[in-house]
Amino acid sequence: MQTIDIGSKTDGKLWHRKPVSSNNGILVNVIRSASAYQNKTVRFLQVTFETTGESFLAGDHHGNIYVFDISRNRFNLVQKTGQACTALAFNLRRTTEYLVALSDYSIKCFDKDTKQLVSWMRGHEGAVSSLSVHSSGRYAISTSFDTAQLWDLDTFQRKRKLNLRQSVGIQKVFFLPMSNTILSCFTDDSIFAWESDTLFSKYQLPVPQDGPRVHYKAFAVTQDGKILAAGGRSNLIYLWCLDSQQLFRVLQMPPKVRTIRQLDFLPDSFDGGSSQILGVLSQDGIMRFINIQTCKQLFDVGTHDDAITSAAVCPKGRHIVAVMDNGSLRIYAVHSLTRETNKPPQPLVKVVTSDKQTDSTFLKMKVHTGAVPCLAKTSGRRIHTRLRQRSAVSTVEEKENDSPDALSKKRLRSLLKTFGEYPEKYRMFIWRSLLRLPENHTAFSSLTDKGVHSAYLCLQERYPIKSHRLQRGLQRILSALAHWSAIFGETEYLPLVAFPFVKLFQNNPLVCFEVVATVIVNWCQHWFEYFPNPPLNILSMVENVLAHHDKELLQHFVDFGVTSQLYAWPLLETLFSEVLTREEWLKLFDNVFTNHPSFLLMSVVAYVTCSRAPLLHCTQKEDFEYFFHHRNNLDIDAMLKEAYRLMETTPADLHPSSMLSEFEPLTHGQYPVFNKYPTFIVEYQSQERERIRQQEVEYLRERQALQDLRTEAVRQQAEDKAWYTQQELLQQAEEQRRRLLQQEENKLTEQRARLAAMKRELKVKELTLLDAARRRFLKHQQNQRRIEINRLDDEIQRKMALRAQETSTAVQDLEVRQMELDAQRRLLEQQLAKEQERVSQEVRAEVDARQRRAEAEDSAVQNLVHADSNISQQNKRVIEESLAEAEQLQMDANWQTEVIKRLENADEEQERRRQQLAELSRETQAKEEELVQLMMDLQDKQWDDVVTKRGQREEEKQAPTAVIQQRSHHFKKADNTAQTQEELRSPDESSNQQMEEIYASCSTKGFKHMNRTQTTTNICLNNLSSSDDSTCFSLDRGRGRLDLEERELLQEVRDLRQKLAARARTADWT
Repeated sequence: MQTIDIGSKTDGKLWHRKPVSSNNGILVNVIRSASAYQNKTVRFLQVTFETTGESFLAGDHHGNIYVFDISRNRFNLVQKTGQACTALAFNLRRTTEYLVALSDYSIKCFDKDTKQLVSWMRGHEGAVSSLSVHSSGRYAISTSFDTAQLWDLDTFQRKRKLNLRQSVGIQKVFFLPMSNTILSCFTDDSIFAWESDTLFSKYQLPVPQDGPRVHYKAFAVTQDGKILAAGGRSNLIYLWCLDSQQLFRVLQMPPKVRTIRQLDFLPDSFDGGSSQILGVLSQDGIMRFINIQTCKQLFDVGTHDDAITSAAVCPKGRHIVAVMDNGSLRIYAVHSLTRETNKPPQPLVKVVTSDKQTDSTFLKMKVHTGAVPCLAKTSGRRIHTRLRQRSAVSTVEEKENDSPDALSKKRLRSLLKTFGEYPEKYRMFIWRSLLRLPENHTAFSSLTDKGVHSAYLCLQERYPIKSHRLQRGLQRILSALAHWSAIFGETEYLPLVAFPFVKLFQNNPLVCFEVVATVIVNWCQHWFEYFPNPPLNILSMVENVLAHHDKELLQHFVDFGVTSQLYAWPLLETLFSEVLTREEWLKLFDNVFTNHPSFLLMSVVAYVTCSRAPLLHCTQKEDFEYFFHHRNNLDIDAMLKEAYRLMETTPADLHPSSMLSEFEPLTHGQYPVFNKYPTFIVEYQSQERERIRQQEVEYLRERQALQDLRTEAVRQQAEDKAWYTQQELLQQAEEQRRRLLQQEENKLTEQRARLAAMKRELKVKELTLLDAARRRFLKHQQNQRRIEINRLDDEIQRKMALRAQETSTAVQDLEVRQMELDAQRRLLEQQLAKEQERVSQEVRAEVDARQRRAEAEDSAVQNLVHADSNISQQNKRVIEESLAEAEQLQMDANWQTEVIKRLENADEEQERRRQQLAELSRETQAKEEELVQLMMDLQDKQWDDVVTKRGQREEEKQAPTAVIQQRSHHFKKADNTAQTQEELRSPDESSNQQMEEIYASCSTKGFKHMNRTQTTTNICLNNLSSSDDSTCFSLDRGRGRLDLEERELLQEVRDLRQKLAARARTADWT
């Protein structure tokens, strides 16, 4: 087994070589020696694992918190709280944070990585015994004896507080694993389950009625939260099924187990959270692991000599960390402990072998008291046993007992003479070394077990102290002193003597008791010989020394009637605690404990002589009393220097050392008998006090009996009076009831008569009401009909007004359309007149041209012969370009078709929205369509007449011009070829003209017939009516927005055609 001493290290390795676990499963033993002295160790108090089970937290008695990482073989000091911790919790939502419950009843949250304080939670009035964290890490429960508090770990605020009656305390409150249930266990063996969100009670486990009371102390729950194990002041373990809330098994431990301190389930990776192995730590310090199904013990850890105080089990079931009785930590490997239980059975067949050296290897060992045997093998049968002295590093108690011998009193005196006081850090250790305290734990426990002494039951009334903890500590020390010697139960000034030491050693009552006892035995010699009076012999010593060194001051005291009981006894009975500050008092007692017991009396004389100036000015007795009971401006170093001078210059016959014995420490094992006081006075006072107490008890008993008799007499008298009063009341009530009965009968008769009359009246009223209701209903129907008629009249008026409004609106629209058609007709007439003029000019020009063409016909024929060869090549090129242009036009046409489709879809959407409006105007549109149809028919007839006349004129023209057309056919081909080349040279202009023509044809559909007639002949439209033009103009209604969209699309088409033309031009150049 490896042992590692972490000492004052802040980090390091747990082991320097890989540990090999033996059958006892111990991996490493961790101790921490005190930094000031090597032979003392600091006890570890609490330990807890994190969720992964790879590391655990441990806190020691000095408030240091360590993180031990088993997987990484490291330890780190993460916090120094300065106070002993009472509980630890690690599994918070933020995995680097942990909770620490301290001895000042507060809870702190720290971060183990940053080592910073996260939050500080207060609210408990007693020590926190346990901390439980919810599986989500958001909530925590802290438990003390009198209360349990639920904390929100996100805000670190208290959510709820569980308060109890004073007669019932709390054992433990904790969360069930993997659930929102809180389990609370109380000192009356009741167990309740609560809902953590609403804090409603879910159920209560029944308390076993058979057998003696259980006295639950320890609890454990499986990881699936289904089984609860509970044990207490017996060897029985109760197993509860939390699903059915029933007790399903009781396990009885071996007879040597009398009390169960701790229970823990040992998890297994393959049990699904339903742990079957339960660890039981009993009062003998051995933790036994049993199977709750087979009720067999599998293994145990710890021994009687190496007892376990508490233990923590890894959540994964790999390790067990135990806090030993000597304050060290011991880490066990579970797989090594279970190796013996899991190994196969021994073979049935064994081979017998002979070994001649068996006797030579047999060892014998003798164990002697006070020595540890060390074995050494020798050859043959001789066995030597070497004895070595007991190691200095055995237990904390042995270290403390051996520590006084480690310091030299001579060196301490030289140190004190040099610095005037001992170092603050080592003062308590030096005092214990100087006083040679025996630290009799057993004897002190026997004194404290007797409880509070009767003389100090009302100590808080005589000496009220703000701190309850300090009050209890003072009461405990004084009670122990009173049980040690009867005189201390009668000494009134004993609390004044003990209080400064109780305040100084409040965390260690044993040391405090022994320091006070040592001070009484050595520095309070002969104090109790004149009890209950002050020690006149001691005061006379002080007065003699003062008379020798300062007669003037003593004479001043005598002149004003100030005795030693006024100027010396207040300093002695309080040990200077009233007149000195804490630092001055500590410095004084550094010197007192280092020197002879007479130094305390010399200090009294030194205090008086150093204060002679203000004392000589005091003339009133009250001033002297105030001076020696309050702090004054005094140089403690000058006082100590004066005390040492008095120790050296005082004559031997006056020196108190001649009358006081040398320092004697307390005896080991048992404290010495203290009887240096007039026993008869103490016994007499005790007897008198007992007699007075008995008299008081008898008086109280008699007074209580008299009070009971008086109470009984008053009660009996009150009962008699009440009985007579009740009888009178009954008689009066009987007579009153008879009168009431007669009155009620008369009233009943009258009521019957009135009831019959009321029935008749009600019948009449009912008929009247029915008639009124019928009339009211008829009137209501008439009103409803009148309202309906009025409503219909209003509806008719509204529809008539709406129809008139629609008619006027339609008339106005028709008038506007008529005006628009008139304007359009006039515009068309102007255009047709211009076109007729242009056609007549063309006819005249054509007649002139026929003559010129006849002359040029001959020359053209010759030119055509030469041009045929060129035309063939040009035609080929023109055809190819025409094909390319046709493809481009096809693409444009497809794109325009897509645009038209989108416009049509938009029109459909718009028309869908206008359905309601269209329904309302449907009749108007129908009439309009009939009017339009009539106008279109009239227009078609007129156009047919025009076309017929134009055809006749064409036939007349074709006869004389047939020859001319044949001749000009070749010229037209040439002209077309030239025009095609010209269009290829300027595709942008032609495309623009074509798009403008398309736009004109799309936007002005009313001019379709007019454009068709302009290409053929000249026709006059002066006789067209306005109805013909209105037909064309009405087709453009509601297309303003579409025209704008068409213009934008045409602009995009122009841009696209320009890009295509530029690309074709570039291809021609290349």
